[in-house]
Amino acid sequence: MAELCLGTVQFGMKYGINNQGGQPSEEACFEMLDAARESGICTIDTARAYGTAEIVVGRYLQDRKCQSKTDVISKLRPNVIEKDERDVYSVVRRELEGSLERLHVSSLKGYLLHTPEYVYDERIIQALFRLKEERLVENIGVSIYGMEEGYEAIRQRLDYVQLPFSILDERGIQSGFMKKAKEAGLTIFTRSAFLQGLFLMDRDKVPPNLEHSKPYLDYFDTLAERYEKGKIELLLQFVKACGEIDYLVFGVDSKAQLTEDIKAFRTGTKIEARLLSDIQSYYTQVDDSIILPSLWSNGRKAE
Repeated sequence: MAELCLGTVQFGMKYGINNQGGQPSEEACFEMLDAARESGICTIDTARAYGTAEIVVGRYLQDRKCQSKTDVISKLRPNVIEKDERDVYSVVRRELEGSLERLHVSSLKGYLLHTPEYVYDERIIQALFRLKEERLVENIGVSIYGMEEGYEAIRQRLDYVQLPFSILDERGIQSGFMKKAKEAGLTIFTRSAFLQGLFLMDRDKVPPNLEHSKPYLDYFDTLAERYEKGKIELLLQFVKACGEIDYLVFGVDSKAQLTEDIKAFRTGTKIEARLLSDIQSYYTQVDDSIILPSLWSNGRKAE
């Protein structure tokens, strides 16, 4: 059964195509983190690339003195390794130590490559394994966009893999990757269940560069109405229905949104077989220009 992992990109920057309120204040972030802890969520996903997110999370952990009760996952800064870098280990260690300092923790539950292509670089992979041996991190992995890097993570015997997965993006299942990853013993984290809030946008506010997404969004609305499901409930229960997923990473802008998401995930009605079939038969091979925010002209790549 999948568990929830709180994503923190919104804590450090204005993020999301449907973000109306901008970056929350530190006080608001603390309230959300308190509410997450009170609901039993003890795993937090952050990254050096998420603006000031590591700093905010670190201040919270220090203020609440809950470092030992919180599993923190962060990511190596994107594109930080120069091609001619001679001492890759020192660079990766310096970056990890910076994250540890900002987060006020002595080690991380997980440390991921935020540049998927780094999974092919043996120097970087060996640096991660060395840091794991030194117990600065318990698990190492990679955050991917395409399944090819996921298969390399399996070959490299990494511990964690994080990938996008939603009603619009079922590549992890369709390709068979998630099944193979679980067989190899990887812990699977999925993100983008809401696709930056695209599913929940008013149709007249969808930008012109995503006009071709509207038929998919309209059919999603039709399914929600036909099966009498709330939109958030449907999006989260779809992910929950995938047995290979260990953690669903979700981000929020407010405490109210956090509470709504947790309720929809934990007490929402399980997706019935007929609805699941309707989803999987319609949403096949959705164009990358829709499912990958890095290809949106006004999107943010950080995920």
